[in-house]
Amino acid sequence: MPTPDRTSKLGIIAGGGALPGLLIAACQTQGRSHYVLGLSGFADGATDASIKLGEFGKGLDFLRTAGVREIVMAGAVRRPALSELKPDLKGAAFLARIAGRVLGDDGLLSAVIGEIEREGFKVVGVDDVLEDLLAKKGVWGRHQPDAAALVDIALGFSAARALGAADVGQAVVIQQGAVLGVEGTEGTDALLAYCADVLRDGPGGILVKVKKPQQERRADLPSIGVTTVARAKAAGLRGIAVQAGHTLVIGLREMIAAADAAGIFVMGTEA
Repeated sequence: MPTPDRTSKLGIIAGGGALPGLLIAACQTQGRSHYVLGLSGFADGATDASIKLGEFGKGLDFLRTAGVREIVMAGAVRRPALSELKPDLKGAAFLARIAGRVLGDDGLLSAVIGEIEREGFKVVGVDDVLEDLLAKKGVWGRHQPDAAALVDIALGFSAARALGAADVGQAVVIQQGAVLGVEGTEGTDALLAYCADVLRDGPGGILVKVKKPQQERRADLPSIGVTTVARAKAAGLRGIAVQAGHTLVIGLREMIAAADAAGIFVMGTEA
């Protein structure tokens, strides 16, 4: 993994959600100059410039002109259908290079990172800039998993790793030894909404999130936050378990307070 150079200007390629704003705040705290390139239709905060997905050359020109050397990719982006893209010349050339290859989300992101680095930039991970965001091992709030929950978590980790190895998703919901649902392209929110309708009687299910075994760490690490807790509660779940050291936790204190109020345990584990 590239070693970040905190003296250089950081280019933030921004999708939706809280992460781009946290990166901006970290740069301001560190006294580091930064440039925010927003992805139109996804970025929901302040940007220095915006591009549409597929405008690969235009985006790199913006970043190069701004004097950016390091780039971080952060925020939620829905993978578009090829028919939705209107690529520029460089974007079209990239699509031609990967034509015929079967790429899941991780494979596509790895290809994008490789293309950016071939243009002379260095791509770093969110956790290289925001080191405190990585999940720590242990139970974080007031509520504790019982023995049955720990068994479900272990099973959930095995199921999530198998799912991730196929480059499909990063999360499963497991209840009483059965997998209720798996994450697809629609994301964790859709998984939780589905599981609300199929939850069994008895102790509630558990959301388990795990990094894909082959995942490119510099893009799309699994993440949780206050919204995850709220949606887990609405789905009738009793806990959330994530892979320690490989999951981003957005707003840890606020998330713990929300989980304590909701009666949900939250934890990082290496199961």
